[in-house]
Formats: sequence, structure tokens, C-alpha cells
Amino acid sequence: MQIARQQDVFLVFLSLVPVAVFQCPVTCLCSGTSMDCSSRELNVSTIPMHFAATVTEIKLNNNKLSSIPNGLFDPLQYLRLVSLDNNPWICDCNILYLRSWLLKQEDRTQYKNIKCSSPAEFQGRLILYLTEDEVVSTCQDWYCSLAVMWQIGLFIFIVIQAILLIFVIIFLRRFEAFSKEAIRAPKEEHFRNAM
Repeated sequence: MQIARQQDVFLVFLSLVPVAVFQCPVTCLCSGTSMDCSSRELNVSTIPMHFAATVTEIKLNNNKLSSIPNGLFDPLQYLRLVSLDNNPWICDCNILYLRSWLLKQEDRTQYKNIKCSSPAEFQGRLILYLTEDEVVSTCQDWYCSLAVMWQIGLFIFIVIQAILLIFVIIFLRRFEAFSKEAIRAPKEEHFRNAM
């Protein structure tokens, strides 16, 4: 009787504890620690954004992926293989995360078919062998424009600060001269009255 009660209490306790159950994304087929999301017409906005922490293999080949969202694979510590070939990779600033992730992999031989589809200067080149400088050079001009605007804004802010500082210094000197005059005037009047 006592054991049955303990089991009942334990079952009630377990029912109160939230259990995190990973649901296989609708666009993928899951089997054990493998997720097959290949040939699903996935793009950057429709790719699953969460994978089971225990996943060891993800198939993303034969989709319409032009890049991988930043940090997508980072929390997956058991991940051994990601199939990424046959996607139209655009090798611009958005490919930097994938390039960085590929470079961190111990066995890079499985990623030797991941090639750029565009821009024209990188078409057919392996993402793994692109240099960071090459990729950054394709970044949109608005990044540069934004940096220039921030620098101009900072320069204007510094100029305004300098002008305000000059006004404060001029004011303090005039105030000091006025104070000296105010202190000297009563002494001179006292001196005149004393004569």
C-alpha cells in the first residue's frame, strides 16, 4: 500500500514537471538523431530555425538556400554532418557565417562541393576557400555609407563639443574678470572714502 502511494505521488510529480519534447519540423523527416530536410524548396526564410540538441545529421541539400541564418548550427554540439550541396549559394556578406562554420569543421572533405552560384566573380568557387576579404568586398554599399554617416556625425558632435568648450572658457574668463572687478571696486571706494 505504501509503495503504491509513493508511485502515485511520483507520477503526479512527473506530470507537473514540464518536459521539453522536440517536434520534428513539418518540412523535414526525422529518424533518431537524423533530420532530412532535403528537396523541400527551403530558402532562408523557410528553413527550420530550431533543431533537436541531440541531432547528429541534417540534410539540407537540393533546396533554394542562398545562405544560412547566423548561429543556426552553433548550439548543436553533437552535429557531425550537414548536407548542403545543390543550393544556390549567394557569396556576399550573408555567407560569412556558413563560411566560418565550414572552416571550424574537422572533416572538411564532405563540404568540397558547396559552391557559389553568384555573384558572377565567385560563381563556381568553393565557399570553403573564399577569403574573408573577398566576401567583405561584395558587401552592399549601404554598410559603407552607414559607417561614413556615423563618422561624419561623430565629427560634427566633436566640433559642437569644442565650440561649447570655447564658449565655457570665454564665459569663465569674463566671469573671473568681472569677479575681480567686483572685489576691487569696494576696496577702492573704501580707500577713497578713507582719504
